[in-house]
Amino acid sequence: MNARLFQQIAYQMKEVMNRNLGIITDGGFIISSQEGCITNSDLSCVLSFTEENTDTFTYNGFTYKPVLNMNKIEYIVFVQGDDSLAKNYANILQVSFSGVKSLYDEKHDMTNFIKNIILDNILPGDVLARAAELHFPIEGKRAVYLIKTDKDTDFSSFEIIENLYPDKQQDFLINIDDESIVLVKSFSDSDADADLEEVANALYSTLMSENLVKVTIGIGTLVDNVREIARSYKEACNAIEVGKVFDNEKSIISYDNLGIGRLIYHLPTTLCELFLGEVFRKGSIEELDQEILFTIQKFFENNLNVSETSRQLYVHRNTLVYRLDKIQKITGLDLRIFDEAIIFKVAMMVNKYLQSNTDII
Repeated sequence: MNARLFQQIAYQMKEVMNRNLGIITDGGFIISSQEGCITNSDLSCVLSFTEENTDTFTYNGFTYKPVLNMNKIEYIVFVQGDDSLAKNYANILQVSFSGVKSLYDEKHDMTNFIKNIILDNILPGDVLARAAELHFPIEGKRAVYLIKTDKDTDFSSFEIIENLYPDKQQDFLINIDDESIVLVKSFSDSDADADLEEVANALYSTLMSENLVKVTIGIGTLVDNVREIARSYKEACNAIEVGKVFDNEKSIISYDNLGIGRLIYHLPTTLCELFLGEVFRKGSIEELDQEILFTIQKFFENNLNVSETSRQLYVHRNTLVYRLDKIQKITGLDLRIFDEAIIFKVAMMVNKYLQSNTDII
């Protein structure tokens, strides 16, 4: 039972009835419109009385009505007064609180259902049966976002995202740990080309402006069946892990845009080492200094265009040609030739991947 939710309802009901009221949970916790309106001694008497009596009764200026579930008292509603109007109010409170609790429990169960799916705590064959029990729509476009934030924050990132996407019947928010939050976002069927990154940008900008935390967001692919939510979650995790290796300056990484990095990340390290040894037969990749590496980066960014690269580097064209010749002597690869440039680009990414594995060890 969500204490804060029922506390708010109790305040609103008091405004209508002009009486103190509330509920007593099965654990003996009081949620009321005014703190202290039910004393501890009153509570003890009420709980002992309801152990053997489930009828509406009055005690010490309040009317109490136990609410049963499976012949067991689930909670007790109470309202100030011992007149007939108080009894009517108690019946109204029972209907109101039961309705809200039913909706909350259904939503809570759905959230746990989604959490069990993404964490592989439910067998794939049981997903559809459980979805039917919860009246959870099996078909529907959804994508998973994994939001990684700094552990120590002054405000709750979870609550900020919850306020950003308030439709709790469509979008599901799950706390994985202190640093990880999962958003399962629904998209309408008319969204043929849903802009998944637009949602990520909204999440990123809101968390940065309101919570001032470092944020990294991984985006899984758009799926159209509840059974595929687990796959979208794994893709979002994969996006962040691969992004750490090949593009650690990015804060938003989409699984769809990982490119060849996704392939390299799943290669055995022994195969990667063999590949590097074959590519750099004439020399070692460590022989390339920072200036050369920066030159290579700009050369690739400008699609192997010598003139444009030299202009952006503020160097003479001949200086750039000299550097490219130097690279060819060290590696045996001429980056001005497209096929050899591709080989070198892949080799640099493989080297990054091997370095990341070394750092982990």
